[in-house]
Amino acid sequence: MAKRIVIVGAGYAGVEAALKLYKKGRKDDIEITLIDRNPYHTLLTEIHEVAGNRVSEDSVKVPLADIFKNTSVNVVLDNIEKFDFESKRVASAVHEYPYDYLILAMGSTPNYFGIPGLEEYGFPLWSADDAVRIRDHIERCFFEAATEPDEARRRRLLTFMVGGAGFTGVEMIGELGQWVKKLCRQHKIPRSEVRLVLVDMLDCVLSNLCDRNSHKAHEYMEKKLGIEVILSTAVKKVTADSVELGNDTTVGTHTLIWAAGVRASNDVECMGVDKGSARRLCVDEFCRTKYENVYAIGDVGALLDEKGKPYPAMVETALQTAEGTVHNILASIRGQELKPVKVTLHGVMVCIGNYFAVADLMGIKPGRWISLIMKYLVNMHYLNGILGIRGVWNYLHDEILERRQHKRFLQRNYTKKVQAWWLVPLRLYLGWAWFYEGLKKILEGWMTSPKLAAFLGYADAASTATGADAASTATGAAAGTAEKLINIDWGWLGFFLDKAETGTMTFRIKFILVDWIVNGWVLATDGWAMFFQVFIVILELLVGLAIFSGLFTFAASVVSLALLAMFMTTTGIYDTTWWMLFAAIATAAGAGRAFGLDHWVLPYFGRVWDATKKRGRLTLFFGGNRLPKIK
Repeated sequence: MAKRIVIVGAGYAGVEAALKLYKKGRKDDIEITLIDRNPYHTLLTEIHEVAGNRVSEDSVKVPLADIFKNTSVNVVLDNIEKFDFESKRVASAVHEYPYDYLILAMGSTPNYFGIPGLEEYGFPLWSADDAVRIRDHIERCFFEAATEPDEARRRRLLTFMVGGAGFTGVEMIGELGQWVKKLCRQHKIPRSEVRLVLVDMLDCVLSNLCDRNSHKAHEYMEKKLGIEVILSTAVKKVTADSVELGNDTTVGTHTLIWAAGVRASNDVECMGVDKGSARRLCVDEFCRTKYENVYAIGDVGALLDEKGKPYPAMVETALQTAEGTVHNILASIRGQELKPVKVTLHGVMVCIGNYFAVADLMGIKPGRWISLIMKYLVNMHYLNGILGIRGVWNYLHDEILERRQHKRFLQRNYTKKVQAWWLVPLRLYLGWAWFYEGLKKILEGWMTSPKLAAFLGYADAASTATGADAASTATGAAAGTAEKLINIDWGWLGFFLDKAETGTMTFRIKFILVDWIVNGWVLATDGWAMFFQVFIVILELLVGLAIFSGLFTFAASVVSLALLAMFMTTTGIYDTTWWMLFAAIATAAGAGRAFGLDHWVLPYFGRVWDATKKRGRLTLFFGGNRLPKIK
């Protein structure tokens, strides 16, 4: 009988555990069930971008159906309310789910620390819905402030406070620091009237980072973004229109965004499991609770490090505890020895707005731009693991092409949308041009006799010299220019000076290295010359057919550019073929997706690639997306 493995929670830990179980347990008789109340996985590390209106909320919601398509994982939408560890079953209000192994991965929830009024009037930032609520609230504050005659209420509307100077709080206030500039322009409000406040009871921002990075982040927020940073001060009380601080001051505001700490999910309250700090469940070195075959991972489990302290509630902790737990569950099923779960934290990266970041990567403190790049790469790596290339593309699309505000000059100009079908006539013409070139060469006898030397300009067109003779001639010609690495023939300017006939001018860039390759390899013998000229003919025909039919258009356009580059460094480019260079660049931008085979072929191979990553083997299939059954 198959072993039933139930995972409660589809956060970072739950999703990682389900994927790892499927991939590593394909040969085992197991049933994997993932239960969550939402049909999507939330990228919690990016929700501040939604709250700051940089990206849409859909960009941080990854559908579980997309993650687990082409897998055997059963995704169930339900809200688990009861945990019966003795009888090995969990239950919602209407369904029960028996298990042989249970993984608790419900994540965490904001910690309000018993501060009066905070839960009622504060704005927590710990879910996609929280981020949308904050974004809409900020927009509403600016809208009302634009027409508010009461100066005191106007000040409260335009005062925004973030509680907590940790990772989430700093990233949130950084987003606000950039977004308010656009909001001020939209609503004709002077930036000087907007007050941004970051408050924390600790004596520095980003206390988990080194002093150098903490100082850099503090300085950037104050000097570049105009943020008021209040440290060594706790929040004492929150009302609908004010925040009382521990230094006996009161800040008039309708907005306190809370990002000052988390605790284990409220679901743990109904469990008879020992709890540690922040209500996290106590586990042993194998991530097991005191109940048989019950594991707690991620933010809900308090796995201890070598010093006896719980590992921090971070994404790396979630992923590594999930992987270690999967190993131990499969080892238990196979009768093998369990291994203690070890967590190795490689560092952290914190983005403060679009163009500033600090990082601590295993003791290395890179600069702002390297830190920004590493932040992107880490997110891309994670999304590639759960969604494949499509996830990476969607992420870059949202972060670059669809960024809602604070675009630089280049971004404003290279992110314009165009209809792909406008490129169809150009694609058809370019494809036919390449196919015609290949067909013409066949009719000229390229498939039967050596003609490459004359074509490349290394022998006279009327010469009947062998390949060896052509190589000799070319060698001599190259010797005359050996003193120059690059020799640009500007003869095309003769069009303006000598009024040469249209179609006879060329632009040629001569490289000594190209001459050496042609002489010593391509034209070394008649056999090699025939091989390469036949290769060129076939390549032109294939490129022409691919571009014309819209099949792998990007790759075909790149090959087209490569051919043109080869011609430019050998025969030269005639003025009648210059257009092909720019046409190849244009058609590379998705021209095959409109009235072309790429519309069907690329999604198919994307599905094959995703399935290959998850299955660990290549399987060509026909049958749509193969989405998991979501109950």
